[in-house]
Amino acid sequence: QVQLTESGGGSVQVGGSLRLSCAASSATSGFPCMAWFRQVPGKEREGIALIDQTGSTDYRVFVRGRFTISQDNSKNSLYLQMNDLNPDDTAMYYCAARVNSPCYWNDRLYKYWGQGTRITVSS
Repeated sequence: QVQLTESGGGSVQVGGSLRLSCAASSATSGFPCMAWFRQVPGKEREGIALIDQTGSTDYRVFVRGRFTISQDNSKNSLYLQMNDLNPDDTAMYYCAARVNSPCYWNDRLYKYWGQGTRITVSS
């Protein structure tokens, strides 16, 4: 069973930055698509950034230009660099891996999930 483990969450002030990491127990090169999602209590989980094995990325408009997704297959890790954080970014953040291609925003199409890491942005 594949395990994904997120780290790097925490509390930050408005305008601050954080870098999330997701360590996989198996080779990330084996996942055609990996992604970051987030969820606020009472709301549905939403995808925010995708990356495929070609290095092609996609972002939701509300994080584009502020967040950067990257992947290092030599370390079996996925990353999310988050800059210019605002209170609306407060959420639990999850990494996910899809075993088929292409990438989609639909979270039901991702087979493996981490346990999540919490981010709180305060003013």
